Amino acid sequence: MPPPNLTRADAERRAALLNVADYAVELDLTDGGGKPGETTFASTTTVRFSCSEPGTDSWIDFVGAGVDSATLNGKPLDVSGYREDDGIALPALAAENELRVEATGRYMNTGEGLHRFVDPVDGGVYLYSQFETADAKRMFACFDQPDLKARYALTVTAPADWKVVSNAVIEETGEGTGGAAVHRFATSEIMSTYLVALIAGPYADWHATYSDELGEIPLGIYCRASLAPHMDAERLFTETRQGFDFYHRNFGVRYPFGKYDQLFVPEFNAGAMENAGAVTFLEDYVFRSRVTRFLYERRAETVLHEMAHMWFGDLVTMRWWDDLWLNESFATWASVLCQAEATEYTEAWTTFANVEKSWAYRQDQLPSTHPVAADIPDLQAVEVNFDGITYAKGASVLKQLVAYVGLTPFLAGLRSYFAAHAWGNATFDDLLGALEQASGRDLSGWGAQWLRTTGLNLLRPSFEVDADGRFTRFEVVQGGARPGAGELRTHRIAVGVYDDTDDQAGSKLIRTHRVEVDVSGERTEVPELVGVPRGKLVLVNDDDLTYCALRLDPDSLATLVDRIGDIAEPLPRTLCWSAAWEMTREAELKARDFVTLIAGGFGAESEIGVVQRLLLQAQTALGSYAEEGWAKDRGWPLLVDALRFRLDTAPAGSDAQLTTVNALAASVLPSSVLDRMRSWLLQPENNPDVPEGLTLDTDLRWRLLQALVAHGVLGEAEIEEELKRDPTSTGQRQGERARALLPTAEAKERAWDRAVHDDELPNAVQEAVISGFSHPTQRALLSGYVQRYFDEVAEVWARRTSERAQSVVLGLFPSWAVEQSTVEAADRWLADESHPPALRRLVSEGRAGIIRALGAREFDRS
Repeated sequence: MPPPNLTRADAERRAALLNVADYAVELDLTDGGGKPGETTFASTTTVRFSCSEPGTDSWIDFVGAGVDSATLNGKPLDVSGYREDDGIALPALAAENELRVEATGRYMNTGEGLHRFVDPVDGGVYLYSQFETADAKRMFACFDQPDLKARYALTVTAPADWKVVSNAVIEETGEGTGGAAVHRFATSEIMSTYLVALIAGPYADWHATYSDELGEIPLGIYCRASLAPHMDAERLFTETRQGFDFYHRNFGVRYPFGKYDQLFVPEFNAGAMENAGAVTFLEDYVFRSRVTRFLYERRAETVLHEMAHMWFGDLVTMRWWDDLWLNESFATWASVLCQAEATEYTEAWTTFANVEKSWAYRQDQLPSTHPVAADIPDLQAVEVNFDGITYAKGASVLKQLVAYVGLTPFLAGLRSYFAAHAWGNATFDDLLGALEQASGRDLSGWGAQWLRTTGLNLLRPSFEVDADGRFTRFEVVQGGARPGAGELRTHRIAVGVYDDTDDQAGSKLIRTHRVEVDVSGERTEVPELVGVPRGKLVLVNDDDLTYCALRLDPDSLATLVDRIGDIAEPLPRTLCWSAAWEMTREAELKARDFVTLIAGGFGAESEIGVVQRLLLQAQTALGSYAEEGWAKDRGWPLLVDALRFRLDTAPAGSDAQLTTVNALAASVLPSSVLDRMRSWLLQPENNPDVPEGLTLDTDLRWRLLQALVAHGVLGEAEIEEELKRDPTSTGQRQGERARALLPTAEAKERAWDRAVHDDELPNAVQEAVISGFSHPTQRALLSGYVQRYFDEVAEVWARRTSERAQSVVLGLFPSWAVEQSTVEAADRWLADESHPPALRRLVSEGRAGIIRALGAREFDRS
């Protein structure tokens, strides 16, 4: 069942009425005999709070199996009519109140509330909490909204062999019934309910210390026991220390939550969660097989993102979810800045341009795009707003703000903001005021331009040159924001000119001139460039300072196509790759030309994360944007041949080699490549055909098997054999994906039934099934599922929680059917205005993807 949908108006009324002092929460996670409980747990909450209008009624939230009793100020409450949607009514409040609620909580398998997982390797039972946006009420009775902050004291009864971790440290451990351990935690610092954490189970753990001139911070790392051999704790501790050094130096406030634990947990729905002092991570970040440096870089970004939240989000918290964007955008911006300046990942801004900006552009071009500072009327609205606007566009806009006011004033304003609002709630206006004071700039107009509007401005150069190739006129031309009202914005940008290092063949293109300028209005002159040689390439968003769609002049576009590999530095090279991709999506560059560009140029790209993204974009272009006949007969063979050549030339054991094999496994393959992959999988030892240095480890074996299964080369018997080799929970998910990839009508029906109708399927398993449902070689098998999607999706939304429903709504939208009839089916469904707004939004996004693909295919065909 979906949880109650708290509205902003109701939250504001409750926040105006109540002030919460503290919670004492007692949880029994055992079966009463010292063993782990299976389906439910006992939850007792005592909360003290004041009421500004004595005699007024209110309510407290709880979602669980039942409420046994509730006592308000010594008087029992009637809880016989308890419903999850209503919570527990609190009549006639006094000025000072004490409420005690005895209830029964329900373990979840959806990655929400208190999630329970059983390790198939050793039978270990693992628990962890995940409460954002408002699921703390699934573990204990609480006023579950971000601006009713309090302190928390947890007492947890658990099996004696479990590690139990929360936001504060354990002060005392005693013995309970059946030999269980009773852990009493210190009272926490002040925080919002969604930041409370509980992680419990037979976790393996590692400990270290961060030390500086002001003292020490205890550090902990945890993961499941069966994953412990793969944990690279020292690398994570190093990155954690680097983060603390950087944030202490720049934020002006020491880390405020005592100890700092990082816990890698199973079946997690997101990348991580910033629980104060007890950060949880997707356990896929414990790499059990070889991965490229890019994944280590992305993991480090996640580590530093969550750490930034300790200040921005945990110490100072948004008042309501309208400012979710600021919470997430700031953490993204700060983590990339920290990576670039304090870790080995000095090219992190290149990755930001390649990954986050691409996500933002895609999201901002949808009909459901929204202002960065979105209107969030209720919880259902926020749960579909964890998107590319909230994270990536917001971070891009903050990067532009930093360019506009300067990094030093920005950090000075930030320090003032933390000092003024520590332990409380604040809004973006509070931050803007601190930045105005620190920088001396009036930012009121900036906020209106960037935060209350939608869409991208297109920036392009307009210039003339003389006979010697020097600029006689240079302007930056700005197009109105679209989609949206066509606003023009103020952009702080750099214009870069790139030219050959010398006149010799094989020379590199380097930046020979750079000018920073504020662009406003439709045309902005840049007189500093008059008399400067025009070079071979002109970038009007050099250094990626602003958020915009970038277009090149004809000569620069020719340089991109012919010589992109000659651009010496990775960031301008990435901006050129990005411009080509966005032109393809906008039907300004033919998909076949984009694929040809990638096939001919990816081998020269030095940044492995960029290579991975380029190959994925080429596959997307072939699957959705290129004319189908060309894609089948020429496009896929062109890309596969380029990958085969790169596999033969990549250094043994290199990231380039692994990336190439991974890309091959995700492509439409001829029999010659499939035969070769089959021999690798079935005869991994002493096989001269296996590329030198390629390690056929567990995860690569699954990728190869899934490619072979999707093409009909291998089947159920080989899936069973691989599951015997890898009986872990990850192996089970990989096996589910492999079975969904089987190219038979029966396999597709089974996958659909499990994803759409099995409401008890864990969310992580459901996502694995969905990921294997569609494959570019199997579209004929899926034609009947277009209408089935529209017939069944509303019922799924009504039955399931947001996390589980969104996986189906997004993952099974018939994006494989790039046909006008799919648009028409979506239009018929959307014509029914009774569907919930959040669901309508997601379906409309899928429809927009089909319309974009149809337009790109038509252009590719022309």
